[in-house]
Amino acid sequence: MKFNPILVVSGEPYSIFLELFFKIYRSKLIKTYKRPLILVASKKLILNQMKILGYKFKINLINQNMLNKKVLDNKKINLIDVNLNYKNKNNKISFKSKKYINECFDLALKLMKNKIGFALINGPISKKHFLEKKFLGITEYLAHKTNSKNNEVMLIYNDKISVSPITTHLPIKEVNKKIKTDMIVKKIKIINSFYKKYLNKKTKFAVCGLNPHCETINKFSEEDKIIKPAIKILKRNKINVEGPLSADTLFMKKNIKKYDVFIGMYHDQVLGPIKALFGFDSINITLGLPFIRISPDHGPNNSMFGKNKSNPKSLIESLSFLKKIRAN
Repeated sequence: MKFNPILVVSGEPYSIFLELFFKIYRSKLIKTYKRPLILVASKKLILNQMKILGYKFKINLINQNMLNKKVLDNKKINLIDVNLNYKNKNNKISFKSKKYINECFDLALKLMKNKIGFALINGPISKKHFLEKKFLGITEYLAHKTNSKNNEVMLIYNDKISVSPITTHLPIKEVNKKIKTDMIVKKIKIINSFYKKYLNKKTKFAVCGLNPHCETINKFSEEDKIIKPAIKILKRNKINVEGPLSADTLFMKKNIKKYDVFIGMYHDQVLGPIKALFGFDSINITLGLPFIRISPDHGPNNSMFGKNKSNPKSLIESLSFLKKIRAN
């Protein structure tokens, strides 16, 4: 194909994602978007949500075995139909959709493995119902499914700054046990390579300490024993990095202009500030997989299902990002 398609897994059946996807097809972006989108979802579900929301789009039903021979465009919704084999009259998120979501991912991952897709986008997933505590998040789930365990990196990307937590969806009392010098070094190297390969950019990193003001009353200091050694190794590898820096002042205006990527030791240490600064004007990119995976930076928001009031900005940002990066 002239343009390898972007595969889109719709995620939770009863989330706001399909509403946002439909709004993409009403936007100016899709009219100039050369790379075709292929939605991996249930046709029955799509038709049902179109009816609820008042949308009418033609569907181009795709046979996955014929993708490399088919001419695709975005004039219709290109769809690989996955059977949603349960009834849910209340449109509630539950454990029952697990098989369906897993089949969507398996199919999309098979196509990505066969080099059919350029990138993978997925809609939001309920961690409680789908992952059932087997994985910390979809980042770790996809790493497991692609044999990339311990290479996965969560990057919340914005044109102005990006953030990345060394540990992801982990209880705060477990964080100090999990952060390691080699983990910090490895993840920052992966982010640095991504910026260089796809964005042709030299990256400047700011690394947070773990403790308030990078200080502790305990004998063991994570800053001295874990983070500082990582900084030294990274500098020896010619990576532009500073730290450990106190997180309470790190996101002030002067620092936002100074650094490109802010590395936190735990999830909310850096995700809280970027959402306070930019709302949902950012995207979640998983690095360290055999391909680029992006998820709009919002949850299923089931309470807004069917209301047609949700903002597609994060999904638009996801597609805009894929439009501008260099194909490799």
